Amino acid sequence: MRALYPGSFDPVTLGHLDLIQRASGLFDEVIVAVLRNPNKQPSFSLEQRLEQLTCATRHLPQVRVASFEGLTVHFALQVQARVILRGLRALSDFEFELQLAHTNASLSAEVDTLFMATAVHHSFLSSSVVKEVARFGGDVQHMVPAAVAEDLHRLFNRAVG
Repeated sequence: MRALYPGSFDPVTLGHLDLIQRASGLFDEVIVAVLRNPNKQPSFSLEQRLEQLTCATRHLPQVRVASFEGLTVHFALQVQARVILRGLRALSDFEFELQLAHTNASLSAEVDTLFMATAVHHSFLSSSVVKEVARFGGDVQHMVPAAVAEDLHRLFNRAVG
């Protein structure tokens, strides 16, 4: 069975990677899909985020990285994914994620949503928190893959300097 793990991944964190790795053990294929959202101004370009994810998941043969626009459930149907994966860090995530799951179910009965709890030691991580720490010169090496930490350092040194 094929699963879709959608997100902005701006940038990918170790929490994301934990979920991807665990999901790759549950599904025949996991498509990690970066949403191209015209309403957001990401810190990293779509191409950079795709490269960051490709590099970080290279060791997982069941994982494929892609990008998409539009409704997640439509992309899931296009790539024949039967499951949309969503990570939950805290109870506060659940209400929003449940609303998305119900919306997707109303659009297609062919695709289910599976919630996966983030590992406890990554539950504080979000891309926003990582960028905030990096922006002010904090160490993010325990939050993101090494290549992403370097990208963040370059991004914010250029922005500050």
